[in-house]
Amino acid sequence: MYCQCRAKAGRLMMCSAKEVVLLTQARTLASPTTALSRPSNVRPSPDPNRSLVTMTTTNDPLEVEAIFQQKRSLRSKIRKELKNMDPIRRSEEDNAIQSIVLGAPWFKASKSFCAYISCAALREVDTSRIVSEVLSKPIEDQKKLYVPRVEDRNSNMRMLRISNVDDLIENSMHLLEPSLVHSDGKQREDVMEVSDPVDLFIVPGLAFDRSGKRLGRSGGYYDLFLKKYQEHAKERKWKHPLLVALSYSLQIIDEGAIAVTSKDVSVDALVTPSGYIPISSAALERGK
Repeated sequence: MYCQCRAKAGRLMMCSAKEVVLLTQARTLASPTTALSRPSNVRPSPDPNRSLVTMTTTNDPLEVEAIFQQKRSLRSKIRKELKNMDPIRRSEEDNAIQSIVLGAPWFKASKSFCAYISCAALREVDTSRIVSEVLSKPIEDQKKLYVPRVEDRNSNMRMLRISNVDDLIENSMHLLEPSLVHSDGKQREDVMEVSDPVDLFIVPGLAFDRSGKRLGRSGGYYDLFLKKYQEHAKERKWKHPLLVALSYSLQIIDEGAIAVTSKDVSVDALVTPSGYIPISSAALERGK
């Protein structure tokens, strides 16, 4: 989250919702794949609420350092591949992924969800079309949308509700995030303080495997926040939200290549340009 993103990379989201949709549709479109059956080599988790942890636990400093070194090496490799990704292919994959999300039963059924605001300089899968389609509706008909706001350099972030692209401001790292207060001075709604659960988290990452392991950017913001939200939901006896990661084709790697610790969070499902890949049994059920 603390990688710098140039201001112009965020300008798309500063347009009106209508302009964002038009700009997105003007890009080269892929023929989106919908639907999707579970791949033969993907087995659902026996726990229908599995959303978090897969892990290697160890107290050996040498083993921990070896895991971090493996992560650093893989991050470097994936960043280079993303940097060299053909722009036309990127545009096609962005549009295919967003079409799949918008047409998915688990997205249509969600009443409230958390999603990241994509940054082109970070080469994240684009979410501008998803966000703009939600925000283009009258507020009374909108799904509740919460987006990240970084709090500090200690991996703390919040998810605050927005109802308009004008609710986003550029922070000191040139990333778009929600302001703390509305124009009338009222505090913005925090997902950890509302009385109703969210149904869905749409999360970014650098690499994923088909068992749900996720490699982040090393900040730990999503891992820490998702663990806190899981504990929050458990205390209130809420159903766990579905954790869905958006991934370019080149970000899907072989199982076993992502080293994890007990602090790492696994996802329930992936959306790639080829379709929806359910991993947990909850994701398989909600994908019907």
